Amino acid sequence: MYPDQLVAPMKAELSSAGFAELTTADAVEAFMKKPGTAMIVINSVCGCAAGTARPGVVKSLANAILPVNLGTVFAGVDKEAVSKAREYTAPYPPSSPAIAIFKDGNLVHFVERHHIEGRSADMIATHLKMVYDEL
Repeated sequence: MYPDQLVAPMKAELSSAGFAELTTADAVEAFMKKPGTAMIVINSVCGCAAGTARPGVVKSLANAILPVNLGTVFAGVDKEAVSKAREYTAPYPPSSPAIAIFKDGNLVHFVERHHIEGRSADMIATHLKMVYDEL
């Protein structure tokens, strides 16, 4: 488990952009019951989360079409919430960081860590915007 003072700014990067912090399994379940489109970002302390995933996700929000519900869980911190979120991303193996997009509770797109590593924040933002436009 990472100390709160370490992860607080990493969590704030998404929560200040409008993402709900989902810290329990119950919170994830309630989030997933909301109608419409949703995105859950599985956040982490790794360099690719800091350098490209979080900035790319935030940049992607500058789009005409967006998921209605935005949520985030933090790997290595909110273990129960991350475990519950990963139930919804099956059959994909655990990955963090990762970005999951849902429509009416069904997974429609998943960006795994290996799709984040080595890509710029702008590339991730562009990719996500294309996905949003298909929602």
